[in-house]
Amino acid sequence: MKSFVLLLCLVQLLGCHSVPAGPRLPYREPACDDLETEQAALAAVDYINQNLRHGYKHTLNQIDKVRVWQRRPFGEVYHLELDTLETQCHARDPTPLANCSVRQVFQHAVEGDCEMHVLKQDDRLSVLFAKCDSTPDSREDVRKVCPQCPLMAPLNDTKVVHAADAALAAFNAQNNGSYFKLLEISRGQLVPLPASTYVEFAVAATDCVTTGVTDPANCKLLAEKQYGFCKATLTEKLGGEEVAVTCTIFQTQPVALQPQPDAANPASPPPALDQAAPVPSAAGLAAAALVVGPKVVEVPLGPPRHQAHYDLRHAFTGVASVESASGEAFNPPKGAQPGIAGGAGLVPPPCPGRIRHFKI
Repeated sequence: MKSFVLLLCLVQLLGCHSVPAGPRLPYREPACDDLETEQAALAAVDYINQNLRHGYKHTLNQIDKVRVWQRRPFGEVYHLELDTLETQCHARDPTPLANCSVRQVFQHAVEGDCEMHVLKQDDRLSVLFAKCDSTPDSREDVRKVCPQCPLMAPLNDTKVVHAADAALAAFNAQNNGSYFKLLEISRGQLVPLPASTYVEFAVAATDCVTTGVTDPANCKLLAEKQYGFCKATLTEKLGGEEVAVTCTIFQTQPVALQPQPDAANPASPPPALDQAAPVPSAAGLAAAALVVGPKVVEVPLGPPRHQAHYDLRHAFTGVASVESASGEAFNPPKGAQPGIAGGAGLVPPPCPGRIRHFKI
């Protein structure tokens, strides 16, 4: 009996070794810091910034996770999880992202958390799906680095709003050209010593001239938008207050013509927006062509005014996981496992990837 059991076990063991390897499973997992992964991540961040209308541009900080799915009939889809950091460039600032400084911890940094689907086909990259949110660093962490540094205040704080209004009035009084209107308050901080309010805000030019404005409500924004970004400090003093403001006015931005769906087929999805721009390069990263899509149909109004920053979750309202060129939805199969390139015991590629700036 014992001999029979031993023989049966031996047969089963030999049978296990004789089973041929199965077909490759649905996705693969390259390393988070591989060249191909970083190209897709930079294309995703570029897409985020192209669609921001409020707050500040973001830059890539870390790639947390990547899976690459085969897409039929051609191409691959990169499913990415990314961490970003807020820069000091406003969303409407045309300064290239590479020239934008990252907001440091002592300035009360903001971190973004994004899930993106990026299609790579014929060496071109297009964003199929974008979902992000962002969170300021905790008060406790800021205090550890800089106990006396001011923290972010709600955008509708009465002192912040008053400082922005007073600073804009001072700027318009010094300006002999177009009258500028407040577009948004982007950031506010209450400084204890000396008692003051620091505020950053975006402005837009109107069809009025500052010297002839009697009722600002009648001033309309220009058709070809001209935006600006201001930083100001309102200091409280005995018997009054003092305002110091500096504004940078950006070049006029022409009206962008949005592509429309094929008139012969109203049900067809809108075509991708071909920006014909290279993916930002870093440390010798090879450039790749970039196609941006899907189109954001409507510019969201931003977060509730009681918040202290413009959350990235409000940047992609209406963006669906669809493919502009083919209309084919990208839905990874549930319960799928990674593709296996070799035998048993293969070590998974390293993720998350390197931290480019700092972790909060």
